[in-house]
Amino acid sequence: MKNLWRLWCKALGEKATNDDREADHIAGIRTVIFGTYLLTNLFIVAGVIRHWNDDLNRDTGSSSYECQRQSQKQDHIIPLEVSPFRL
Repeated sequence: MKNLWRLWCKALGEKATNDDREADHIAGIRTVIFGTYLLTNLFIVAGVIRHWNDDLNRDTGSSSYECQRQSQKQDHIIPLEVSPFRL
């Protein structure tokens, strides 16, 4: 186990101090920071995977949620004749 911890600490970067106890605490802090980065990235990837084909499902109207979203979008459409913007 000590060998694995030593390898992990070397993978995190150079030894912060000459004191082994203090260097272990710093390596622990670096491990927590790395863990939060990893967890954040996993949530981002999970969100991307979850919403990967949302545009394709919107065209088919397969779910009631998608139909509600489309009807809400249509309520906010300004007719071209009334719109102050010119194309």
